[in-house]
Amino acid sequence: MFPFSSRSTMSDAPEVNPAPAKASEPHPLDALTGGAFSAPTSGERASRIRDWLATQPEQDQLQEVFKDLSARDKGAARAVRERLDELRRAKGQEAIAAEWADKARALLAAPKLNIADAMAWQRDAAKAGAPLSREPLSALKAQLAERIKVIEDLQHRVQVQREAAVLLAQRIEVLSTKPWRDAQAALEVLRADVGRWQEQAETLTGDASWPSVEARFPPLLDASRAQLLLVWDAFQPAVAQAAAAAEDANTPLPSVPVWADELRVARGLPSEAAAAAAKSEPRPAAKPKVDPQVRDKAVQAVSEALAKLEQETAEGHGKASAGAAAALRAVLKTQGKHIDSALEQRVHTALVAAGELEGWQRWGADQVREDLVARAEGLLKRPDGQALGGRKMQETLRQLRDQWKQADQGGPANHALWKKFDEACNAAHKVVEAWLDKVRADAAEHKAQRVALIDELKAWTQDQLPAMASDLKAVNRALHQFSDRWRDGGHVGEKIFAELQPQWKQAFAAAAAPLENSQKESVARRQAMIEEAAQLGAAPSLRVDAVKALQQRWQAEAQSVPLDRKHEQKLWDAFRKPIDDAFNRKTADRERATTEMSARDRAVLEASKALEAANASGDAQRIRTAMADLEAALRSQAQGNQEAAGASSKPNAAPALVESTPGAIENVATDADGEAQAPAAPEAAAAPKPAPRPVVAVRGDDRPGMKKDAPAMAGGRGRPEGRGGREGARGPRDAGRPGGDRFGADRGGRFGDRGDGPEARGPRLGDAAFRAQRDAIEHAQAALRKLAAQAHGEALTQVLSAWSQRDPALLPSAQELGGQVNAATRTAWAQALSSAPSGDASQSLLRLEMAAEVPTPAEQLSERRALQLQLLTRRNDPAPIQTWGQDAARVLASASDDATARRLQNALKALLRK
Repeated sequence: MFPFSSRSTMSDAPEVNPAPAKASEPHPLDALTGGAFSAPTSGERASRIRDWLATQPEQDQLQEVFKDLSARDKGAARAVRERLDELRRAKGQEAIAAEWADKARALLAAPKLNIADAMAWQRDAAKAGAPLSREPLSALKAQLAERIKVIEDLQHRVQVQREAAVLLAQRIEVLSTKPWRDAQAALEVLRADVGRWQEQAETLTGDASWPSVEARFPPLLDASRAQLLLVWDAFQPAVAQAAAAAEDANTPLPSVPVWADELRVARGLPSEAAAAAAKSEPRPAAKPKVDPQVRDKAVQAVSEALAKLEQETAEGHGKASAGAAAALRAVLKTQGKHIDSALEQRVHTALVAAGELEGWQRWGADQVREDLVARAEGLLKRPDGQALGGRKMQETLRQLRDQWKQADQGGPANHALWKKFDEACNAAHKVVEAWLDKVRADAAEHKAQRVALIDELKAWTQDQLPAMASDLKAVNRALHQFSDRWRDGGHVGEKIFAELQPQWKQAFAAAAAPLENSQKESVARRQAMIEEAAQLGAAPSLRVDAVKALQQRWQAEAQSVPLDRKHEQKLWDAFRKPIDDAFNRKTADRERATTEMSARDRAVLEASKALEAANASGDAQRIRTAMADLEAALRSQAQGNQEAAGASSKPNAAPALVESTPGAIENVATDADGEAQAPAAPEAAAAPKPAPRPVVAVRGDDRPGMKKDAPAMAGGRGRPEGRGGREGARGPRDAGRPGGDRFGADRGGRFGDRGDGPEARGPRLGDAAFRAQRDAIEHAQAALRKLAAQAHGEALTQVLSAWSQRDPALLPSAQELGGQVNAATRTAWAQALSSAPSGDASQSLLRLEMAAEVPTPAEQLSERRALQLQLLTRRNDPAPIQTWGQDAARVLASASDDATARRLQNALKALLRK
C-alpha cells in the first residue's frame, strides 16, 4: 500500500506549519455600492450595481465607481457608464430646455401671439433636440397649442358673425319689399336678432386673445357691424313712420317706396306709378302691378338656386355650399321682390343652414384629424406580439397621410393637430427605416450570393462539364440544381436583378450548350422513329416484332438523352398514337368478328326479353313459363349435336346405365327402408369396371428436378391392394357419372336438365346474348323470391284472420302455406278453428317460439326455461321443431288475443320460411 503522504513520518526534516491565508480586506467602495466589489460572481455584481443605481447616486460617486469597476468587470460597469451618459445628456438637454422654455414663455407673455411664431417654436425646438415630452416644455407646448386653438376659433367666429350680419341685412332688405305690416310684425324678432349679434360681436372683441387675431379679421367684423347698424337704423324709423302714417293721414309717408304706395292706396290716393301713368297718354288696358311671366321667372330662378344650396348643404360640402349661398344671394338681390313669403322663408332657412354648415364642416374635419392622430400614435402602442412589420407599417402610414390630405380638402387646416400627427408618423416611421435597412442588407447579401453562383457555374462549365459529357442525365440534373439555387437566391432590387440576369443567362447558356445540342439530335432521331411508327401502323398487317424493336429503340433513346418533361411526353404521345390506333383497329376487327350474332343468339335474346317482360308483370306462373322458354332456347342448338353423336353413344349406353345404378340406389335408399335396399349394393358393385382415366397430373410433377420413379399404387392414394381400396370395393371414382359428375348423378342443366357433355351444351353464346340471358335469369329469380315473400306474408295474415274470426273457410290452402305445411297439418288447423275456443295455449306457444328460435316476452322467460329443463329430462319425446304443427293447432284451438296473436305471428313467420 502506498502512504497517504509523500513525506515519511520518520523524516528528519522539520515540519513546517502553513501560514494562514491573509483575510481579504473589503473594498472601500463596497459600503457605497452594497458589496458589489466583493460579490463572488459577475451576475451578482451586476445585480448589486443595479440596486445601487436605483438609489440615484451622485455623479461624482458614479465616476469613482466606474473608474474602479471598469477594470474589474466591464459587464457590470456598463450600467454605470450608461447612467453617466444619461446624466451628461440630461445636463445638455436641461440647458436646451431652459432656452426654449424662455422663448415659449416670452411668446405666451406677449400681448399679441403670432400663430406662425408659435408653430415655428415647436418645429425649431424639435430640431434643436429639446425634450418636448418633458417638463416644462411639455406644459408650455400644450399652452401654446391651446392658445393657437383659441385664436383660430376666434377667427372662425368672426367669419360666422360676418355671414350672420349679411343674412340679417338681407332679411331687412327683403322686408322692405313687402307690406309694411309684415315688416312691423317681424320688427321685434329682428330687434332681438340684431341685439344678439351685437352682443356676440362685443364678446369677440373683448376676448383676451383678440389682439392675436390676424389683421384681416377685425376690419371684417367692423365692416359687418357698420353695414348692419346702418340698415337697422334706417329700417326702424321707417317702420315707425309707416305705422304713424297709417294712423294719421297728415303724417308724412315713409321713405320706403313700397310702403309709401301702400299707404297712398289706403288713403284713397293713387300710387306713384298710377300718377305717372295718369300724366302720360291713356292706354286702352291697364296691366297688373307685377307681370305673371316676370314673377314666374323670378320664382324659377330663386328655386333653382335654392335647390342647389339645399343639395350641397345636405351632402355636407362646405366649400360648394358657400358658393351656392353666394349665388342665391345674387339671385335674391335681383328677383327677391317678386317672390312670395313662403319661398322667402325657405331661402332664409337655407342660408342660415349653409352658414352653420361651414362651422360644422370645420368641427367635423377636426374630429377626423383627431382620430387620425390617435391612430398614428397607436401604431407604436400595440400589445406584445401584435406589432406591425416594416411593410405593413409603411402601407399604414401612407394610408393615414392620404386620409389627412382628404380631411384638409374638406375644411380649413389645423396646424396644431398636424404637428402632433406628423410627430407620431415620424416616430412610427423609424420602424420602416429599420426594416428598409434590413432589406438593403439582405439585398446586398443576396447579390453577393448570386454573383458567387454565377462564378461557380462558369467554373463548373470549364472544369467538370467536359468530364460529364457522356452522362447527359447528370449534366441535366446539375443544371437543374443550379437553376433552383438561382431561383431561391433571395430578393434583390429590380435594378440589381436587371444587371445580374443577363450575366446568369449567358453563363447558363454556355453550360447548357452541349446538352441542348444533344437534345436537338435526339429530337431528330425521335421524329424519325415517329415516322417509322406511322408507317408500321398504316401497314395492312401489324408486325408485332417490329413494333417491339421500335419501342426498345425509343426507350434506349429516352434513357440516354433527357428532354423536358412536357416535350418528351408530347413526342411520346405522337410516337404511340399510330401504334395504338393499329392495335385498336385489330381489337375492333376481333370484336366485330366475335359480336356477329347467330340465329341461336337472336333466339336467346328474344327469350331473354320475354323473360324480362314477365318479370315486370309480377306473375309467377308467367315467369316460370318464360324461364322454361329461355332454357329451351339455350338447348335448341345442342339437339343437332346430340343427334350426330347418337350413333357413337349407343354402344356405351348399357355400361352407362349400369354405372348410374349405384347412384340411383343411393337416392332411393334415402327415402325407403334401408333393409329392403341393402342387397342391391353388392350387385351394383359387381358391374363391369370401365377403363381407368389416364393420370393427367401428379403432385410434385411440376417442380424443377422432380421425376416420377414408380407408378402409383393400385389401391389409390397410397393404399395397398391387399387392404381393398375404394377402387376395388366401390369401383372407380368416375363410376356412375359418365359426364364427369363427382356426385354420382346427372345434375342437369341450369334448371335441372342440362346435357351430359360439352357437345350437349352447344356452341358458346355471344357476349350480348350471354349477358342478356344471365341478367334475365337473375331478375327472374329475384322476382320469384319477392313474390314468394309476399305470398308468405299474405298467407300468415289469412291464418291470423281465420283464428280471430274462428272461420276455417278463411284458412289458406296447403300450397299457399308453403312446403313446410302438409295437408294433414292444414286439416288439423281447420278442425281447431271449427270448434269453440278451449284450452290453455301457453306451453304450446313456448314450444313454437323454441322451434322458431325467436325471443320470448320477458314475463314468460322463466316458464320457457322451466320447459327447456323438462324437455332435457324427456329424451324420447319429439323436439319442438318436429311437433310445431300440432302446437300451432293447439294455439289455434284456444281463444285469440292481441299478445298471443303477436307471439304466434313471430313464430310462424320463421317456421313457414324454413
